[in-house]
Amino acid sequence: MRDLPLVLLHAFPVDARMWDGVRDPLAAHTRVITPDQRGLGRSPMPLTDRAPSLDDAARDVVVLLDKLGIDRAVVGGCSMGGYVTMALLRIAPERVGGLVLIDTKAAADAEDAKANRLAMADRVESEGVEFLPEAMMTNLLGRTTREQRPEIVRTVRDLITDQPPAGVAWAQRAMAARPDSFETLRSADVPALVVVGEEDELTRVDQARTMAETLPDARLEVIAEAGHLSPLEAPRAVADVIASLWR
Repeated sequence: MRDLPLVLLHAFPVDARMWDGVRDPLAAHTRVITPDQRGLGRSPMPLTDRAPSLDDAARDVVVLLDKLGIDRAVVGGCSMGGYVTMALLRIAPERVGGLVLIDTKAAADAEDAKANRLAMADRVESEGVEFLPEAMMTNLLGRTTREQRPEIVRTVRDLITDQPPAGVAWAQRAMAARPDSFETLRSADVPALVVVGEEDELTRVDQARTMAETLPDARLEVIAEAGHLSPLEAPRAVADVIASLWR
């Protein structure tokens, strides 16, 4: 395990720059790989007629590992990145040597949540992404960050408005179609961390605790004064927790 590199998959609707505050501290312990996911950041959206699926995003990770000559890695993700990590566990469990699931959940969306995602995808395609920060900021960042860390609020707003509408719409439709992943977690016999911000209202502490209890070998870490984007809100604390896997 200690010889394995770390792949970190970013949240929605931002890109790999969300890991800027944790990348260098973690690089002191292992190789850190933080790709932009398809259609977001600098990663292009592949031309395809297939219905949006996070399995395809997970296959992108397999292609990246192959290109880098990496057989197995510790794979982690925040929010949507966690969903892609669980998809990778379904399609290529032999490539995963450890897990870091941050501010994410194993349950599939309820019908109203699916409908909201699909409606947002349609709106982004017709209007662009300028409305997203106002629509999502309360859910993405914890109360402490919103009230006391204006620089983080600005960073998240800029990250969101940098994203291509096509990639944002694809991601929403893919997340709406994702399956329940609890059975996948039960079969994940690798060391795991479940990390959650104590002020996360999208993936609450009780949901994170259920994931940790479902995994065969996991521990739960709660990040104080952080919300759904805890690696951006409290990067030192999150980096320290993840680094414990290599100590």
